[in-house]
Amino acid sequence: MAFLLGYAAATIAVLLCILHLFHRRLCCRHPLLTDYPFLGMLPQLLTNLWRCHDFCTDILKQHGATGEFTGPWFTKMNYLITSDPINVHHIMSKSFPNYVKGPEFRDIFQAFGDGIFTADSEAWKYNRELFHALFKHKSFEVFLEKTIHNKVQNSLLPILDHVQGKVVDLQDIFNRFTFDNICCIVLGRDPNCLSIGFPEVAIEKAFNEAEESIFYRHVVPRCVWKLQKWLQIGQEKKMTEACKTLDQFIYACIASKREEQCKYKENETGEAHADLLTAVMREGKGHEDGFLRDAVFNLFVAGRDTITSALTWFFWLVATNPLVEAKIVAEMKDKLGSSEENSGVEEVKKLVYLHGALCEALRLYPPIPFERKQALKADMLPSGHGVNPGTNIVLCLYAMGRFEQVWGKDCMEFKPERWISDKGGLIYVPSYKFIAFNSGPRTCLGKDSSFIQMKMVATAILRKYRVQVLQGYVATPTLSIVLLIKDGLKVQITKREF
Repeated sequence: MAFLLGYAAATIAVLLCILHLFHRRLCCRHPLLTDYPFLGMLPQLLTNLWRCHDFCTDILKQHGATGEFTGPWFTKMNYLITSDPINVHHIMSKSFPNYVKGPEFRDIFQAFGDGIFTADSEAWKYNRELFHALFKHKSFEVFLEKTIHNKVQNSLLPILDHVQGKVVDLQDIFNRFTFDNICCIVLGRDPNCLSIGFPEVAIEKAFNEAEESIFYRHVVPRCVWKLQKWLQIGQEKKMTEACKTLDQFIYACIASKREEQCKYKENETGEAHADLLTAVMREGKGHEDGFLRDAVFNLFVAGRDTITSALTWFFWLVATNPLVEAKIVAEMKDKLGSSEENSGVEEVKKLVYLHGALCEALRLYPPIPFERKQALKADMLPSGHGVNPGTNIVLCLYAMGRFEQVWGKDCMEFKPERWISDKGGLIYVPSYKFIAFNSGPRTCLGKDSSFIQMKMVATAILRKYRVQVLQGYVATPTLSIVLLIKDGLKVQITKREF
């Protein structure tokens, strides 16, 4: 009798397993990977996590740029994944109101608070209008140019002089440079992270750890990282400690700014600070500390990590493509001359080939490699894939830059010429195809200032130095929400005769 009961239970279990698998196959009509019972597609993703971005690119190429990913049973790891520009245009522009960040996104990106990157609806509109008003002022461009110029001349170039002939991590140098720079722009203070001795700065380290933890939340079931958060173990413990460090730093800066403002009211001769935190506090005098904290955090990520990523991959590509480097240097000599003073905003805007090279680096290595959206209502994508209310969608921006049908058979080549017309001008590429700065109403407000900063740094370095990557060194993308190079970019710096 016991044998029969055991046999019956086993039979029922097998039937339930078959029914579960059949149900999942019906629900997932365009599977990207093998859909295992109970575990879904997660095992294959975890097996290839070390090459996550390239793995996703390979899979999407095999499935027409769009497909479905299902996670383990009883988890919410079900996504529609796409790199199809037409789908991206539909989601980011044509049907923009239907696709939001959503509560799950804000839960994962909790460190960002309710800032512009995580906000939806009216909160997002308010943030957008506020920062647009600040960025469009001519005074901001002047302030930005002065800040970058001073940091380049007083810190970046002296450091590169100091490390000549030595093996140095150029990504670390850029990380420190952009951190100091964004502190000056947002807070009006320079922490001198980029200085001889390369001191460790706790706040800079905290940003890196928070971003790595956010990526981790994308690749494990929600119940797992929620449990780790509750127990304060593993990656979630790092996230908690990082956020504590960040909050202490940011709130201290806010308190200091409020004291400064009180002094300026008492002393009318005090000079007005042009940093963004002061400007935000003046624009909306009723802003609470929580709003200012989220604004500062979002500005830091936008102005620090993305620029670090773009500059690092740009110099990796230039250093490994000597013909491109020669053309950039030749253009600089032709358009800027020999004087170092000819590297301001108006001068670097003339550098068309350099602009094309930067666009190529951003195409192949977008600083933000993926974007998340959630559907409010049922919809049908141009590719024919149905979207249900609540469907989570992942846009793989990294993969899009590697599709032959989008960029041609030479899509894996670093080819600045693809951005330049026969007449020598820049070729316009729609943002849903070249999506390094997002697309549609959420297009990055700092796009123009980012190009200015990158060009000023690139011209300052390439005018004086030759960057040589160590022989045999291979750049591998990190596992983070920002696309950096794992273990840094190891190079040698030598003088250049300009």
